[in-house]
Parts: sequence; C-alpha cells; structure tokens
Amino acid sequence: MMPPREEMTPPQEEPRQPVRRTIIQAPIVAQKKEETPDDGTIRIKAEPSKEGDSCKFMVNRSLFPGHSWYFPSFESAGGSPLAERMFSLDEVENLLIHESTATVTRKTKGHADWKPMATEIGKVIREILEAGQGVVDKKIEEDMPPAESIREEIQKVIDEEVNPGVAGHGGRITLRQVEGNTVTIEMGGGCQGCSAADLTLKQGIHNAFRKSVPFVGAIYDETDHAAGQNPYFS
Repeated sequence: MMPPREEMTPPQEEPRQPVRRTIIQAPIVAQKKEETPDDGTIRIKAEPSKEGDSCKFMVNRSLFPGHSWYFPSFESAGGSPLAERMFSLDEVENLLIHESTATVTRKTKGHADWKPMATEIGKVIREILEAGQGVVDKKIEEDMPPAESIREEIQKVIDEEVNPGVAGHGGRITLRQVEGNTVTIEMGGGCQGCSAADLTLKQGIHNAFRKSVPFVGAIYDETDHAAGQNPYFS
C-alpha cells in the first residue's frame, strides 16, 4: 500500500508594487577647488583625441576658473588674448577653454602628427600666462548668467527643439548636469550606439544649444555608445 502523497501548495506571488516614475532634473554642480603644489613652473601636458582632429592642453594654471568658453573662429576671439594668439596659427580651426584646459581643433583631419603644432600651442599658452595677460575677455565673465538660468534654457531647447527632432528615430536627449556654463548630456534610444551619433551631437545639438543659449560653454556627452546596438567605438 503506497503512503499518501503530500500535496504541494504553489508559492504565493507577492503583490507587485506599482511602478513609480521619477522626473529627473539636471543638477547644478558646485565648483570644487583642488589645492595643488605650485613651484612657479608653468606645466603643460598635451593629449590628442582618439580621432586625431583635436588636442587637449592641460595646464597647471587656471585659464577660465569655474567656466568654459567656445571660440568657433578668429572673429569670436576679440578681447580674449589667448584665443587671438591661437588663431594666429594657420592650422587652428576652433578653440575651447574650460577651467585649466585648452582644446584645439585643427583644420587638418585624421591622425597627422600633433607634435609640431602642439609645441607652437604650448609656447603661446606659456607666453600669455607669463605676461600676465587675461585669457578670456573679462566682459564674458561679467555678463555670464547664473547656472540655473542656463540649465532652464538648455532644458527648454531639448524639450521643444532637440527631442522632437530625434524622436522620429526613437532617440532622446537628457540633460545630466550643469556646472557653471558647462553642460553634460546623454543620448538614449535610437541615438545610443548610432553610427551617426557623434555627427548628430556636434552639428545638430551643439548648434541648437549655442544658437538659443549664447553663453553655453563646453558641451560634453556621457553616453555609453558601446552599449547601443551599433556601437561606433569599435
């Protein structure tokens, strides 16, 4: 005679909690001052980009403390001694100053040797700093709006102009943070991993931001494009 079987009671599923949606507002990041030893020597380190079309020059001196500024052409450099000198070099296409860094984009594209031009640029930076000349026009800093105002204006451009434009491709742009007049964005959806993402970012989004918010400085993209379906960092 078989012993009676024990009936197993199926486990009860815990009731699911309703999904809560959170609206993310890009934070305003306070500036952090780092104390570094200074023996009076101006030190400059050059770091070319992976693409080879630009090079970042890191200086152990403040160039534009707490802010950033983009110089697209010689005409935009008026009143800013470092930018004026930079554009006197034939190969300089544009210049981005951000706190203690100067990023130069050259006219020659590709992976040509940066060393000759980097030597000239380093010499210009050192001469301007040693002479005690200002780097960026003082009027730019005097007229600079508060970070909150820049955040609101950039968010408005994203909501009303940028995102409606990329929505057709399933993409979206999120404003991640604002630090001074420097903004950081993230691409999602169809923009992430897209082979044209870099071009879209630089030509479309940058132009939209700079046209509507003239005081925006550096624009950074923190998107992990390698996580998309078609990563372009391959």
